[in-house]
Amino acid sequence: MMNILQILEIKSMLFHPFPILISLLLIIFVTKWVLFTSGTSNRNLPPSPPKIPVIGNLHQLSSLPHRSLHSMAQRHGPLMLLHLGLAPTLVVSSADCAKDIFKTHDIIFANRPDSSISRRLLYDYKDVSLAPYGEYWRQMRSICVLQLLSLKRVQSFRFIRQEEINLMIEKINQSCSSSSTIDLSEVFPSLTNDIVCRVAFGRKYAEGEGGINFKMLLKDFSQLLGVFNIGDFIPWLGWLNYFTGLNAKVEKVYRDFDSFLDRIVDDHMTRQGEGVDIKEDQQDIVDVLLQIQKESVTSSMSMSRESIKATVLDMFSAGTDTTHTSLEWTMTELLRHPQVMKEAQDEIRRIVGGKPDISEDDLEKMHYLKAVIKESLRLHPPIPLLVPRESTEDVKVQGYDVLAKTRVIINAWAIGRDPNSWEEPEEFRPERFLNSSIDFKGHDFRLIPFGAGRRGCPGTTFAIVIIELVLASLLHKFDWALPGETRAEDLDITESSGLSVHRQLPLVVVATPR
Repeated sequence: MMNILQILEIKSMLFHPFPILISLLLIIFVTKWVLFTSGTSNRNLPPSPPKIPVIGNLHQLSSLPHRSLHSMAQRHGPLMLLHLGLAPTLVVSSADCAKDIFKTHDIIFANRPDSSISRRLLYDYKDVSLAPYGEYWRQMRSICVLQLLSLKRVQSFRFIRQEEINLMIEKINQSCSSSSTIDLSEVFPSLTNDIVCRVAFGRKYAEGEGGINFKMLLKDFSQLLGVFNIGDFIPWLGWLNYFTGLNAKVEKVYRDFDSFLDRIVDDHMTRQGEGVDIKEDQQDIVDVLLQIQKESVTSSMSMSRESIKATVLDMFSAGTDTTHTSLEWTMTELLRHPQVMKEAQDEIRRIVGGKPDISEDDLEKMHYLKAVIKESLRLHPPIPLLVPRESTEDVKVQGYDVLAKTRVIINAWAIGRDPNSWEEPEEFRPERFLNSSIDFKGHDFRLIPFGAGRRGCPGTTFAIVIIELVLASLLHKFDWALPGETRAEDLDITESSGLSVHRQLPLVVVATPR
């Protein structure tokens, strides 16, 4: 016979809130599962690997998801349906399948999935890259393409690029004179930050100026955009972010950046209010956006203060991290392939001749350099999984049913290494592009480092001219080698995790002035 204490102990276990909570969660999950499976049982869904209740296929993703998704696609096919938590996710790993998403059904896949972190950091999606597909996005995209990042505007920033690259060359020369090694993983981010700062704000910001470390803040911002947020995939576990400190970090970065951008906008408004005459070719991005804001008062265009700040943040997140990542990987491959580097240097030095510096007009003649950059972007797209999309309605893709509200991940890294599209896909061979019409502007889906279709990156021209001019200048002015006894084939190419994929170890080199 149980005594009274044993009976009370059993009752307390039965009515403890934790088992009740677990039971409720299981009921919710089973209900969702039954509703989902009953709604898809008569559909021809894409191939899908086995999944675990609640977490789905999340456990199959490594810290380098582009590699684990590539491995899974080799077993299940180039169009694969995963369940990342409760989010059905279509993974695309071939050029043909990407064409269906980017071209055939571009409007249906023109939306972005919601993310609480991105929504907070980007002023409730007042930016361009992640704004929901609709009239506001069309207006902002038009502003970016026609006024902020047009060919004419990009050319107007020529003197900024040249001045900052000359400063970089001077610093490298100083390192050469002191016989010290050079960390290109530090040089490239500093250069791209300084260029984009001058383009966007009209000036650079020194470390710690105004009580803010701008470069560190930008680094935190970029990391948060790529961080894994459990609430995006299993919404009822979003509360865990309060305990991990993720929500607090997001809020701090948002407030720090918001305060910084407010000062920038106020300074520009004060200058304009004082009647300072700024020529069109000397306007920075904030100047242009403020002018558009004034004009929007009497038009149907919507340009709020939050829109200005979100658009500037887009410029930095897209224009700095991805650009210096591309520079870093291209120099890595050139150091691993000395013969390719020599051929690129011979071309550059032949075209430049006896001139002390390279002009941007010279770049058009450097076909081998352009091929080197394309080959680097094929093997190392800066954002290997691109920016996710989401379907707005049910649609057929490659004969399979894709339901509305399905996330879409385009694995550009896998597409660039697909043996059905490329001969010897793992080899670094720039020659493959010399007699080829393949480009990265979104027309050929075998090479899509900047995306394609309506949501393709509007800043491709801005980024490429920086990459070309920096590489041409470095290869023209210096000979490059690895330090000590390090051999080219021993150079570590381990990747780091994140939205954009950098080298895990710094790229430390020795430069010899020509």
